[in-house]
Amino acid sequence: MRSEDLFTMAPSPESLGIPSQAILNFLQRIDAERICMHGFLLVRHNKIAAEGYWAPWSAERKHRMYSVSKSFVSLAVGMMIDEGRLTLEDRVATYFPDKLPKKLHPWLADSTVRDLLMMATAHSRTSYTRHDPDWVWTFFNRPPSHPPGTIFSYDTAATVVLTATVERLAGMPFLDYMRPRFLDRIGFSADAWCIRTPEGGSWGGSGVICTLRDLTKVALTCLNGGMWGGESVLPAAYLSAAIAKQIDNAIQGNHGYGYQIWREKENGFSFRGMGSQYALCFPDKAFLFTCIADTQGAPTGSAIPAVMQEEIYPYLADAPLPEDAAANLALADKIAQLTVLPLPGNLDVEVRPSVDGAWYVLDDNPMGITRMRLSFQGDQGTWEYSNGQGDNLLHFGIGRVLPGKFPQRSYFGEQIGSIPGFQYDCLASAAWIDEQTLNLEVYITDIYLGGLRISFAFKGDEISIFMTKQAEWFLDEYEGFSGGKRLSHRKEQPDSSK
Repeated sequence: MRSEDLFTMAPSPESLGIPSQAILNFLQRIDAERICMHGFLLVRHNKIAAEGYWAPWSAERKHRMYSVSKSFVSLAVGMMIDEGRLTLEDRVATYFPDKLPKKLHPWLADSTVRDLLMMATAHSRTSYTRHDPDWVWTFFNRPPSHPPGTIFSYDTAATVVLTATVERLAGMPFLDYMRPRFLDRIGFSADAWCIRTPEGGSWGGSGVICTLRDLTKVALTCLNGGMWGGESVLPAAYLSAAIAKQIDNAIQGNHGYGYQIWREKENGFSFRGMGSQYALCFPDKAFLFTCIADTQGAPTGSAIPAVMQEEIYPYLADAPLPEDAAANLALADKIAQLTVLPLPGNLDVEVRPSVDGAWYVLDDNPMGITRMRLSFQGDQGTWEYSNGQGDNLLHFGIGRVLPGKFPQRSYFGEQIGSIPGFQYDCLASAAWIDEQTLNLEVYITDIYLGGLRISFAFKGDEISIFMTKQAEWFLDEYEGFSGGKRLSHRKEQPDSSK
């Protein structure tokens, strides 16, 4: 197949052996289970069967890929091996003499590129924390727990070290190294980038930011054995090993692991990232499913692959299907209307007027919030509160999702450890769950993804608050319980410094 014929929209899903109704059923279940999807793409026989985005996401908007980034790093390592600049049996410590202790533990000294690729390091957990100034240094200086190359233990520090190895050899960020031979040739976004570690390297374990189409093109190349059209853009021998089972992880409920790539049922393999970033590849069916989402902390958890396996995969036919104009039209309508769902509940309750605009003074609490009030106007509202940062204001929809900015300004930006002082983009919605309880849900939709869920419960002049967050390394100020009391006069403002 010529490159220009790849990754184009098929006339219909049926022409690729996929029922439109099956895709529609998948999307309806995503909504019914309130799974926070941002986008999906189905590819079969190298053609796009269906693609859709939940507003405000789009085909052009870049998205944090989290641990999908690890699979990209694996491909960069494979390119280095193919060029003869690296081998699987190289001991990674030899590339970092400046980061080694005077007495390096033998298990760390013996750790090879292959050990790190298959998540069989000598560590039982990731060696670094957000507070460490040099993450590669921690890998060689934290005590190991067992011999390398033996047991699967998911360790993002392994990918950090692999990324740093590639970047030391290439003399440039790993995505830039991959561009001439691979990424540029498949049409990967020229402005895709990667969050940096505290020491300044690419955070290949988690930080790639690109479009869903970018991810899909990389996965499609892997599905096709390193070929893009009639052109070899990735080393076939390495790729064959990378997607194969290299180490067992069945005891953790998985199907094996290759080189920074997961094994799946049905002879499949996958790239996986926190919050349900997925590329699920099934060579036997010439089928690829990719998605972006944020399911952190959601009751449904990582349900998206299961829903796809139940609603789409069993209906893949070996030949084109008869056209189904009605189902195809319904699917197109559904895709055109995809949007992140608001919290379900009531727009108004009897208690709303009495709490509208009223200030509450809170007792000491883990969140450090001293005062707050909720104000309502039609189908939207505001939450005003004071904490250690000062006075803050969050806008939210009621019965609808409202885009805006999350008011906290103390979070990381393009480099871990660096705080630029800007506010993250967010979506916020609220609903009255019963006659005394307002629930608020906030999705962070920036270069970091996460969620905050809050319950405000009113009892006479008293208020109880519960906050829970689902995010990596931010929203820490928003976890716990609090209680307080309404001021006697609604217009009276408490002193925010108290």
